[in-house]
Amino acid sequence: MRRTLTTLAAAAAATLVLAGCGASGADEEVGSDDGGITTLTVGVSPVPHGEILEFVRDNLAEDAGLDLEIVSYDDYALPNRALVDGELDANYFQHLPYYDSEVESQGYELAHFPGVHIEPFALYSNTVTDVADLPDGATIGINNDPSNQGRALDLLAQADLLTLDDSVDVVSATVADIVDNPHNFEFIEADAASLARTLDDVDASVINGNYAIEAGLSPTTDGLLVEAGADNPYANFLAVRAGDETNEALVALNDLLHSEETRQFIADTWSDGSVIAVD
Repeated sequence: MRRTLTTLAAAAAATLVLAGCGASGADEEVGSDDGGITTLTVGVSPVPHGEILEFVRDNLAEDAGLDLEIVSYDDYALPNRALVDGELDANYFQHLPYYDSEVESQGYELAHFPGVHIEPFALYSNTVTDVADLPDGATIGINNDPSNQGRALDLLAQADLLTLDDSVDVVSATVADIVDNPHNFEFIEADAASLARTLDDVDASVINGNYAIEAGLSPTTDGLLVEAGADNPYANFLAVRAGDETNEALVALNDLLHSEETRQFIADTWSDGSVIAVD
């Protein structure tokens, strides 16, 4: 059984409609040069991406000949559109399954660098402290975007709370692909940003890492179930317009994101494992 939480998503929906035109900003110039320093405008989710880029900007960028202007977005639908339109030189907020779904559905012409970090998904609850205590018929909040819904369902399936159709790629799985729901859970589909805010309205929710962090939740201390970090296909990376992946300034920024200094910053800042640098 499915219901959908009412959310303030009208603006995002309108953006997606406009994005259907699938324009490419491949001819946009990358950055601006001032006295040998290249300024790059990069779109991010505020946490942890924005904090990681702030560290790079304040500690590493100048020596690499870079200055970073950081633009934060709370809506996943916006940074790729802004990148394609030339408002950004790069963005840093998404993993490969989401990127692939955007490229396919919107016709974006993008490229990306290797993954920088992983934010493990977790199942959270304000009413129970052990997943075994979830009652039959419990309401479970779950992401409504396709690339993250499959990720959330796989977390539940790995804990034997449900069974997915094994003929379906888990990355693209939806609630329609559940073939066994022994506890008769009711899945409440909602946009990612609302899942933490509406945790009191459900028995539990699978929440995206960045929104959990913003809400003060830690997967390792608050999560009933936590996604594994090893061999995780959901690493977040720096994305650029197709053709810009060889741009020297963008290559330099990607190198800084993968530097030992940045890895140490991630390890020190999120020592609870809510953000994990990619090996």
